[in-house]
Amino acid sequence: MAVNVDTVYQRVLAIANKEQRGYITPQEFNLLANQAQMEIFEQYFYDLDQFRAKPGNDTTYSDMIDLIEEKIDIFEKYRIPIQLQDSSVENGLYLLPDGYYRMGELYYLCNGRYLEIEKIPQNEIHHIINSPLTEPTINRPVYVRATALTGDNDRFVQLYPTTINSGVVCNYISRPSTVEWSYTTVLDEALYNANNSTDFELHMSEETNLVVKILELAGIIIKQQDVYSIANQEEKKDKQQEKL
Repeated sequence: MAVNVDTVYQRVLAIANKEQRGYITPQEFNLLANQAQMEIFEQYFYDLDQFRAKPGNDTTYSDMIDLIEEKIDIFEKYRIPIQLQDSSVENGLYLLPDGYYRMGELYYLCNGRYLEIEKIPQNEIHHIINSPLTEPTINRPVYVRATALTGDNDRFVQLYPTTINSGVVCNYISRPSTVEWSYTTVLDEALYNANNSTDFELHMSEETNLVVKILELAGIIIKQQDVYSIANQEEKKDKQQEKL
């Protein structure tokens, strides 16, 4: 279940407007909301790495690794087909899905079963494809990220052997959708338009964190140090509680 964008906006306004601290326009909120969502989302991966270095526990609902993985699971996509850059050329160059954030695994459908395609570092692929012992085959395919071949576009992967031209799928973490608090103007007042709005994709437990993070960012924009300080203190308190 997603976090309702209007609920977050109204909570942010209620706190920011207290004692006339400043008004956050819908345009400003949308910018801050997307910034906050991405900061929280990206933090999952750093936190997961940190907590994996610590002993876990057997409590189903309080193990931090399980909780973070549950939040990441929302964005996991499984066995999504990917397409050749040019279907008329069998060169093994594939384009990853739009919106991917982090790569998982690549698989190739061969003789009715999926084979995992091994990732190879760019500086090793030349030796691997030219050695009779390690040369890739359809039963032992490999791939490299093809940035070096395609410029700055990191959505390409190069498969070997290059004759693989179908049946390739991938697992990946997608990027959260762009948040938008949409509205219609009535008598110079912005009224929430649920039909054209896009909610936060984050786990429902992140509602308070989103409010705090947006207030922290908003405190800088509206030049109210107290708003920033209060939000910053709340964020530090939440992180401290997570690490206990």
